[in-house]
Amino acid sequence: MPSTPCDVVVLLSGTGSNLQALIDSTRSGDSPVRIRAVVSNRADAYGLQRASAAGIDTAVLDHKAFDGREAFDAALVELIDGFAPQLVVLAGFMRILSAGFVRHYQGRLLNIHPSLLPKYKGLHTHQRALEAGDREHGCSVHFVTEELDGGPLVVQAVIPVVSDDTPERLAQRVHSQEHQIYPLAVRWFAEGRLRLGEHGALLDGQPLAASGHLIRP
Repeated sequence: MPSTPCDVVVLLSGTGSNLQALIDSTRSGDSPVRIRAVVSNRADAYGLQRASAAGIDTAVLDHKAFDGREAFDAALVELIDGFAPQLVVLAGFMRILSAGFVRHYQGRLLNIHPSLLPKYKGLHTHQRALEAGDREHGCSVHFVTEELDGGPLVVQAVIPVVSDDTPERLAQRVHSQEHQIYPLAVRWFAEGRLRLGEHGALLDGQPLAASGHLIRP
């Protein structure tokens, strides 16, 4: 394990439940992760309150104050880099990031998505899984690339779809798994075990399968 903590900046737009899972995971004395700051494009994001309650620096950068995505992303890069993080974590950040932003943080930018990628990129994943009659659903952590929800997979949690599932019930069960696998992936990165190689994600120096590391709770 590295002798100094891995500094992380978290980006979010909403309630920050995945942020809370990350905060909770760092409270053990041996955590290699240090959350340096939480940044939101929305001043009313509840995730900012979670960060403040944990003594974490917060910042707001309103995308509506900028002329276009590139201008916003350039200001966002400047803000993030002021905290000098080794890793940037997207935790419900509801902005499509520009290619320049993604390239700047290549190999140190993670996202979580509520489906078993490559299935159901984008929105309404739980409804789409039910409409398709899927027997399994779940969530995925991946490195971010210029392809939306298309970067190399790190870890997926797979849960069964049951006969009386609704989108809301399914979402609740998926969220509980997100709160397990996101801290796990961030810890792997902080420990130096996880990195992005030329052909995909590597864990302990070995290529991960295209599906990432699979967990079936």
